[in-house]
Amino acid sequence: MTLWCRIEHEGRPRAGVLEGESIRLHEGSCPLAPGAATGEETPAAGARWLTPTAAGKMVALWNNFHAAAQKNGWAIPSEPLYFLKTPQCFAAHAQPIPQPRAHEGRVFYEGELGIVVGRTCRAIAPEEAEAHIFGYTCVDDVTAMELLTRDASFAQWTRAKNFDGFGAFGPVVATGLDPLALRVRTLVNGRERQNYGLDDMIFTPAELVARISADLTLEPGDVIACGTSLGVLPMKPGTTVEVVIEGVGVLRNVYG
Repeated sequence: MTLWCRIEHEGRPRAGVLEGESIRLHEGSCPLAPGAATGEETPAAGARWLTPTAAGKMVALWNNFHAAAQKNGWAIPSEPLYFLKTPQCFAAHAQPIPQPRAHEGRVFYEGELGIVVGRTCRAIAPEEAEAHIFGYTCVDDVTAMELLTRDASFAQWTRAKNFDGFGAFGPVVATGLDPLALRVRTLVNGRERQNYGLDDMIFTPAELVARISADLTLEPGDVIACGTSLGVLPMKPGTTVEVVIEGVGVLRNVYG
């Protein structure tokens, strides 16, 4: 397993590998094309973290866990249900998530697994999907929940999901692991609020990559947020949210 990251070092983005408390730097600016290792190391503590890829988009799932569907009375979908998050809403590890200026309602965290696409995907077959996945990351799919249904004539998914900072992901991309063996935990001010196994997904990562690629082209660096399960709650300004996936890492951001 390798933990790839992207930091700002000496004024420019650099790819690196997180090993313990140090980051081993590479020549390139992105883990997808890291270039050769330079032999340089920098402490992870105090690093200026960037999102681990310069993703062009995040495709985010709704209703992708059996436990949440059962509790909320949702039907099991026959195909992935998703929306898009734009690069303008992305936030890296340790960056603040701003409180929206144009919305005074409640804002919710959603701890999730993120799939990082490694190769261009256009209508690929399910058996090809694994070869197109670079690795996995932590995601906080932040939501202004009350906006979704505030206007009865139009569900506002784009607005509710795309305020600045509402697409936090990182700090690393982990390669060489089995995502279905992992668990997602979300800690809010140190208190565990979510703890669910990824083997409860309705559509697995490979299925998601294949089926979404039939609708739209996925590019290297894009992220698919696999959806969340039980335990989603609103946050107050000043709240620290940590999305923890053992083997992947800890994504930590302060809201507001």
